[in-house]
Amino acid sequence: MDIIISGLGAVGTTLMRQLSKEGHNIVVIDSNSQKVEEAINTCDVKGVIGNCASSEVLKEARVGSAELLIASTSDDELNILCCIIANKLGVKKTIARASKPEYLELFENEGDLGLSLMVNPQYEAAMEISRMLRFPSAITVNHFSGGKVELVEFRVAENSPLVGIGLKDLGKSFKAKVLICAVQRDGKAIIPSGDFVIQAEDRLFLTATTKNISMFFKQLGWNKQARNVIIVGGSRTCFYLCEELEHAGIHAKVIEKNKKRCSSLSEVLNKTEIIWGDGTDQQLLIDEGLDHTDAFVALSSLDEQNIIMSMFAASREVPKVITKIDQLGYYDMLQKSGIYSAVSTKNSTADHIIRFVRIIGNKDSQSVQRIFQIIDHTTEVLEFRATDTFKKFGVAIQNMELKKHLLVAGIIRDGVLITPTGQDTIEKGDSVIIVTKDDTLSDLNDILNV
Repeated sequence: MDIIISGLGAVGTTLMRQLSKEGHNIVVIDSNSQKVEEAINTCDVKGVIGNCASSEVLKEARVGSAELLIASTSDDELNILCCIIANKLGVKKTIARASKPEYLELFENEGDLGLSLMVNPQYEAAMEISRMLRFPSAITVNHFSGGKVELVEFRVAENSPLVGIGLKDLGKSFKAKVLICAVQRDGKAIIPSGDFVIQAEDRLFLTATTKNISMFFKQLGWNKQARNVIIVGGSRTCFYLCEELEHAGIHAKVIEKNKKRCSSLSEVLNKTEIIWGDGTDQQLLIDEGLDHTDAFVALSSLDEQNIIMSMFAASREVPKVITKIDQLGYYDMLQKSGIYSAVSTKNSTADHIIRFVRIIGNKDSQSVQRIFQIIDHTTEVLEFRATDTFKKFGVAIQNMELKKHLLVAGIIRDGVLITPTGQDTIEKGDSVIIVTKDDTLSDLNDILNV
């Protein structure tokens, strides 16, 4: 696919590297000549120096023959203008990065002014955090089929009752209907069979409904949904998160050292407690109830501050600690300190855009609905729509010749999740969740070894 990326900040650079690696033809635009030259020298891309909202610059990048333009600068208005002009010049689809809440409302309908997709980094990160707070024992939470199915990652502790259990016996020990669809062990990805035995320190990925995941975690003796949350840093991410928490009935207390920002948040958040103070002050955190809260979220603008605050919260045995970091080199440090849930606004945005690119890049079929990459991008979880072209309707899964390192992890039929066994079948109109180490699947028929 011919793709133009404007803006070589952290998001644009991440997109450039990943999409170039996947074989797309990339042209980058940035007004900083040094960034463009570095991109050309380090990746297999072409570059244009200039203002991405200039029709002449866009024409030089051959926007009229491109299938997609991604406007990823840090300037919302510039990104939107770039997409509008690119659309007039003939690009097929456009994606704009925008952070201001009013733009989400203004362009909420897909296709407005030629925008195919608008991605808000702070909103994406806030939604990711809110999902984690629903299942505090989880490291990450993603959803499929409009939220009917959850994909949850969690770590198996040394004293967990899961240790030593084979997957084929999981249903005998736990009543909840869950499917362990992938495992990370010693840094490697495994698509497990029924004979797989769970060990301590495994990172398990399971698919199930929200109800069954809650039941499963309850049977493990783990904490329920967070009811009280302390958030440090009154950023835009904090605003989106608090809106979501208010809607979910979760009490949030925000600590922000900028008095003017405190006043602004107080005007728009009716049920959130706003505290004017320095969240790095350990005594203040204790005084504000750190030892009695269900979760702590570090959202300051500095990664280093977030890490230090998170480590302190973890030392006070807060059940759930979530840290915003944009320098992913810090992630290993957090893991080793026992803090497993980290969120990056830049990565959340890049991942969202890459999923969209992969879906629209599927020219032969419109059946791909959703894509996630897990375990250091070595494994994919895809949601397919079973269309007329699928070759094995009505055939039991155990009788299909499936590719290696592949698992049918869920079938959604008439809005209900079926946790598949070998006897289950795929029928027309089903949504089918596939977990695979093969990154070439673009159609449901691709799961077949034919």
